[in-house]
Amino acid sequence: MTLLEAKFHDKRLTMADEVFHQLRTDIITLRLIPGAKISEVEIAKKFGVSRQPVREAFARLSEINFLLIRPQMATRVRKISIPDIKDSRFIRTAVEVEVARRACASIASHDKDALSENLIEQRHIMKHGDFNQFQEVDYTFHQLICNAAGCGPAFRSIEETKSQVDRLCTLALQDIAGMAEIYDDHLQIFEALCARDEEEAVRLIRFHLARLDDTIAKAREYHRDYFED
Repeated sequence: MTLLEAKFHDKRLTMADEVFHQLRTDIITLRLIPGAKISEVEIAKKFGVSRQPVREAFARLSEINFLLIRPQMATRVRKISIPDIKDSRFIRTAVEVEVARRACASIASHDKDALSENLIEQRHIMKHGDFNQFQEVDYTFHQLICNAAGCGPAFRSIEETKSQVDRLCTLALQDIAGMAEIYDDHLQIFEALCARDEEEAVRLIRFHLARLDDTIAKAREYHRDYFED
């Protein structure tokens, strides 16, 4: 047993979680690029653990289509699949539309305050151009809408589908203009929710998620090798 594994008192799944979340972040932020080889031995050495928790983390990453594991061949970071992206967008749209409807009916003053504070944070981060931080507060914005709707668990579904899109956004939106578009969408969605304008909130959610088509086109133009044929 390594020192790091001993720290977790033989809670192997906990160590596997650590490896999984770090590798998932590395893939989303393109520190591990699509198509790159990845080795259980090297990752185990990097984290100071045995291969078992790494193997478990690899299996979980394969299940969410982030790794391509083939017997007798090198494991690779899976390239971006446009069909997977569009399937994820379909599911997310269905969930977020219903969440927006409920939020319009149930949003309370403390929800408005939390969303307003989040938008202030988005604007601050946008001015400094830190896209990774912006992604985090983007996540929180959508989570706060779920909370306002009384549908906190719905965010888990959104989070699962959103992870498929995050690499794409990292490729295409790492500039002030891209963040400004997202911020403006969020601001309008917030205003529609505060006004309890269900029709407008749903329209804005659909429009916001439809931006993905332009994001795909922009990313493929400059990074075609990162996409599956």
